[in-house]
Amino acid sequence: MKILVTAFDAFGGEEINPTERALDRLPDHIGGAQLIKHLLPTVFGEALKQAVAVAKKEDVDAVVSLGQAGGRSHITPECIGINLADASIPDNEGNQPSDKPVVDGGPAAYFSTLPVKAMVAAIQDAELPARVSTTAGTFVCNQLLYGLLHHFKDTQVKAGFIHVPFIKEQAKENSPMLELADVVRGVECAISAVAKNA
Repeated sequence: MKILVTAFDAFGGEEINPTERALDRLPDHIGGAQLIKHLLPTVFGEALKQAVAVAKKEDVDAVVSLGQAGGRSHITPECIGINLADASIPDNEGNQPSDKPVVDGGPAAYFSTLPVKAMVAAIQDAELPARVSTTAGTFVCNQLLYGLLHHFKDTQVKAGFIHVPFIKEQAKENSPMLELADVVRGVECAISAVAKNA
């Protein structure tokens, strides 16, 4: 089994994106699955384009995308992506869509095709904070999630998204933060669940 794991670069004036740090620390194999790791730009359209291209080139069985959700205290696998791009801040190329569909004429939403509840349970079993999320937002993360699910809807390729909190290196005094090692361990647990339930 091959799983593409993507992360994003820093955005919104940040110098760190915890998912980029976590991606660098993931092993090459988890639960018998080979990981294909790819860093995406936090740019509307381009992130999805790259993720689809790598998934096709590597002929992967699943895509697990990672993103930062500052303010959250838990690692949160997403259960749904919506057909809306509505950015409160510009992406890393200055794009700031407002009330735009991700896919013209596409359905309002897609459910993740990853085993979201099993992923949450696996993270919790490692005594790390995790819960299911029902909103991936309307920024690049959601566009990537919805776009992947739309692209692979008639295939055997599974796709989904995990949001993670800030890490302590970001020094967010008024926001929840996790140790980077705990983010990495949580993502590993989630990917193990994907490999086990594929």
